[in-house]
Amino acid sequence: MRHFLLCLSLAATTVTAGTQQLANDLHESVTSLDVKVKDFYGREETGKVVVTQFKPDGNGPFPILILNHGRSGTNRSDPPRFRYTKQARFFTERGFAVFAPTRIGYGEQGTHFDPEESGSCYSKNYAPMAEAATTEILAVLKYAKEQSYVDPNRVLIVGQSVGGYSTVATAAKHPDGLVAAINFAGGSGGDPVTHPGIPCQGNRLEDMYSRFGKTTTAPMLWIYTENDQYFNPSHSKAWHAAFVKAGGNAEYRLLPPFAKNGHTLFSNGVEIWSPIVAEFLGKQGFNAAPVKH
Repeated sequence: MRHFLLCLSLAATTVTAGTQQLANDLHESVTSLDVKVKDFYGREETGKVVVTQFKPDGNGPFPILILNHGRSGTNRSDPPRFRYTKQARFFTERGFAVFAPTRIGYGEQGTHFDPEESGSCYSKNYAPMAEAATTEILAVLKYAKEQSYVDPNRVLIVGQSVGGYSTVATAAKHPDGLVAAINFAGGSGGDPVTHPGIPCQGNRLEDMYSRFGKTTTAPMLWIYTENDQYFNPSHSKAWHAAFVKAGGNAEYRLLPPFAKNGHTLFSNGVEIWSPIVAEFLGKQGFNAAPVKH
């Protein structure tokens, strides 16, 4: 994984669940990692990445899933940590050990330092966001591989919105063991209120996806919807085309409108995307159907 892991400062600490009751049937546990990252302005700081873990019954070895959240709106401290229990259950049923990080700048660990800031709408720079997020995601992957119950050679990375964008950025680093990745509505710079469907500086995101496509070798699945109020289909299609033209391998699925804003499909439409994702998992050698115990 080249030199970028050398900048990581990792120290795993078990943390309490706070007011959130743990899902015992998913063997939920919570850990925090200290990770050093730089922000948009070049400032460097060590922050805590809170990792929520889920696993199937048994001792494994289970393939690893890193599950990446999007960017909260006005209040990045809510939720206190990202869990995605319904989505995690879909994957644990298929034999995955799930690691869902709450990245630096989000949740109850504090939001004073925001390494995923990308500038104003008129002067976006999406590269620092990608670098900070991938540094944290790779730190979580390193931690995940150290667990006794996982298979470090079978890794899947999944993300939604900014987490989808960060998933593509991480796949471009081709970490050891990465088998495939899934991007749900990946992108940044959208606002359903002030400019619905039109992200800030969408052409700059297109350039970033082209950059990612040059070095990504793992197959990907990209899922978007026709009524995404952050990124309309003209943008997601252009991003996908740029990624593939640069050499990336990604299947693009544009789904019909979902609810009032298709951007919420990952969170609220599990029953819709489940068969599509299951089919993709099967193609990559993972379990497409729930594992019977």
